[in-house]
Amino acid sequence: MDERDILSRIGEFVEEEHRLREMHENGRLTRREEQQRLRQLEVALDQCWDLLRQRRARARAGEDPDQAHTRPADEVERYLQ
Repeated sequence: MDERDILSRIGEFVEEEHRLREMHENGRLTRREEQQRLRQLEVALDQCWDLLRQRRARARAGEDPDQAHTRPADEVERYLQ
């Protein structure tokens, strides 16, 4: 997945997040359903941002950005911002 693909995925996840919030506001989704899916999206977004940072760091260091890989959710979720 290249940088453009990653950014596209991030955009898709953000759009879904907005749709979920709208569906909940319109009563088409329970709070629990919304929260469960939002949590999944949060993890997926964190993984995408981490992959993007890895690729950019590798490119700046003169390394192959294609060697970056998606890290497990439990690993990226422990990062401190």
